[in-house]
Amino acid sequence: MVVMVTHEDDATDETTADARGGGEHPRVRLAIVGYGGAGREIHGRLAAEAGLPVTAVVTRDPGRRTQAAGDWPGARLHRTLDELLAARGTYDLVVLASPTARHAEHAAALARAGVPFVLDKPIGVDAHEARAVVEEAAATATPFTVFQNRRWDPEQLTLEALLARGELGDVHTFERRWERWRPTPRQRWKENDPTGGGLLLDLGPHLVDSATRLFGPVRSVWAQTRALTTPTEDDVFLVLQHEPGGGAAASPHGVVSRLWAGSVVGAPGPRTRVLGSAGAYVVTTFEQDASPFELFDDDAPDGTLGWFTRGRDRQPVPAAEGGHADFYRALGPWLRGEAPAPVDPADAVRTAEVLDAARESARRGSRVDV
Repeated sequence: MVVMVTHEDDATDETTADARGGGEHPRVRLAIVGYGGAGREIHGRLAAEAGLPVTAVVTRDPGRRTQAAGDWPGARLHRTLDELLAARGTYDLVVLASPTARHAEHAAALARAGVPFVLDKPIGVDAHEARAVVEEAAATATPFTVFQNRRWDPEQLTLEALLARGELGDVHTFERRWERWRPTPRQRWKENDPTGGGLLLDLGPHLVDSATRLFGPVRSVWAQTRALTTPTEDDVFLVLQHEPGGGAAASPHGVVSRLWAGSVVGAPGPRTRVLGSAGAYVVTTFEQDASPFELFDDDAPDGTLGWFTRGRDRQPVPAAEGGHADFYRALGPWLRGEAPAPVDPADAVRTAEVLDAARESARRGSRVDV
């Protein structure tokens, strides 16, 4: 089901040109729940880049309320989700950027009210919660999608294009690292919440989603997790065995994905390495994080991202166009029924199932089937 974007009550009547040049449409007005690192620095920033107005913000913190008022003059500030729901006519879509442990609760409230929403990943702390969110939305015919913004990473888009051209041959191994040198933990819920925090739930959904988008369903998981500097895991290693023939340019034997996430890593990288029968794709660094491998890119031509390599031979790979704001640009066509959801929530459930298996594997010290 889709809903038509309408503007009611005292909301502004803002329009934007259809991307296809076919007339004007009202811009989707956003309400953001949670205005911390995710709500303000990611969702708010990308909404602004995509030209979507934020007309309501939910946050109790006085400092964040001040920030929201400065970022979005005229936006209504609410202390609770209930207050936001009472002002239904002032926004078209709610972005849930609250802490992970509250995702399922907040999503259920929006679904019961019939309010379309974007839910940040992960959509629940486990697969049980994730399935419950999807079932509640389906039962109430409430449209929602999942913020898996890393699908629009330039490196992910470039790799997808490289695989589509078949230049790597049959791919047998995918490696991706999300590693940081952060020996002193930040004091926030992501590092300290034993229920919704930790790197498995923070970075794990991105890593698993990227792997399954590229190489298909996961058959089994082997995992190690450790808590080195925080109460929750800050060192994660996953090995995913994909179904044979899954995804783009995949081996008939099934790709093996090796995924790392770590906060106490003095030598991050290489970010991505994909191995195939015709060569490899290597990305050395990620988002300006310091790495001893960054010298590898000193002679990279403009407009390229990563290298196609065979032993010592290497060629720069043209970078694909796109970015995270494209997720927000897709919201209008989705709500108007002109395009599918940017991210199918069923994908988030499958990702949660893989993460559950990883948690069980780390506990048991053995491979777990998905």
